[in-house]
Amino acid sequence: MPSNRIFRLTKRTVDAIKANGADTVYWDGKLTGFGLRVRKSGRKYYVVQTRVDGRLRWFTIGPHGPIAPDEARTKALEILADAKKGVDARASGTRHDNQWRVSDLCRRFLDEYVPNHCKPRTQAEYARLVTLFIAPTIGEMGISDVQRKDVAALHHDLRAHPFQANRTLSVLSKMFSLAEVWGWRPDGSNPCRHVSRYKERERFLSEEETARLGVVLREFEDDMPSAVAAFRLLLLTGCRMSEIRDLRWEHVKANCIELPDAKTGGRAVPLGPEARAVLDGIRREEGNPWVIAGRRRGTRLADLQRPWQRIRKRAGLDDVRIHDLRHTYASRALALGESLTMIGKLLGHTQVQTTARYAHLARDSIQSAASRITGSIGVDLLDDRHGGPGKGSDERRRAMAR
Repeated sequence: MPSNRIFRLTKRTVDAIKANGADTVYWDGKLTGFGLRVRKSGRKYYVVQTRVDGRLRWFTIGPHGPIAPDEARTKALEILADAKKGVDARASGTRHDNQWRVSDLCRRFLDEYVPNHCKPRTQAEYARLVTLFIAPTIGEMGISDVQRKDVAALHHDLRAHPFQANRTLSVLSKMFSLAEVWGWRPDGSNPCRHVSRYKERERFLSEEETARLGVVLREFEDDMPSAVAAFRLLLLTGCRMSEIRDLRWEHVKANCIELPDAKTGGRAVPLGPEARAVLDGIRREEGNPWVIAGRRRGTRLADLQRPWQRIRKRAGLDDVRIHDLRHTYASRALALGESLTMIGKLLGHTQVQTTARYAHLARDSIQSAASRITGSIGVDLLDDRHGGPGKGSDERRRAMAR
């Protein structure tokens, strides 16, 4: 991180400093360790850099504007005085503990971590969850004061929307993990641990519903060919909606789709013969790089929700979301005996926990397989009183063979 030294941090000099395209720290010429961090965005924060028991520590005092330079300097003197005594003002139970609030953690999370580790859509979603649910609820609490009961209460207040509640909990957990890395909480003290997530809505198409959807897609093929191709590819690849909607022809290979910048990083999506046939059947527009072309020349079809609403209504699938097509791919894979590990690879999951949501479907598949196996053995092993040979056994054998 670039740094510069100026003579003294005053309101006039701080106001005059402009963002230079990189995070920069301007150090005060009178008080060693006291500085002003200027973000690429232009936001300015007073900071202190010092050592506590030989370990380098950074402290964010707060933003310029709400905090005046003289006030920031006074707080910096207190932090530096404690540091000389070996007291870490961020993690100890001293009077400084309360100055590091969850709102400070929110700002640092959104300013430092999110822009450098998350894609734009994820950045926007994290900012929304922090702004709407985390900061207003526990933002004024001291970071080290937050306990599991506080997190559980926040999560409980969002119970009407389980998906949103769970995503908020995940973001908050990441924030407190970073608070440990940054020295704002002791290691292993994340208050989000052991807060049980809500069961989220799961929906996938049965074989009969998939067949019904297939009929309707054929009916709409002439009216909205791009949308129909998109929905077929979603079902046949298990891709996320954005991965198909934003797919370029240059990424379509003979036996796979190479996604250079998927949600979890670059990955290759294998193409079965049916998915390959759908791609081969799409009429390519000269000069248009998009696979799912829009109505205007050279564009992609940006909105898949509107055509999906028409299609699902005609198919009698009013409760099915586009993302449920991805769930359908996973559930069908389980029914065919694929492992959760393999399904995670096919779906592009980087964490086992993400695929674990389908574990109950795997148990259903195992139970079904067990019933078929024991039924086959039982026909020969047991007598008629137990469902074995006797009246109807030939019919059972023929049924199991089918």
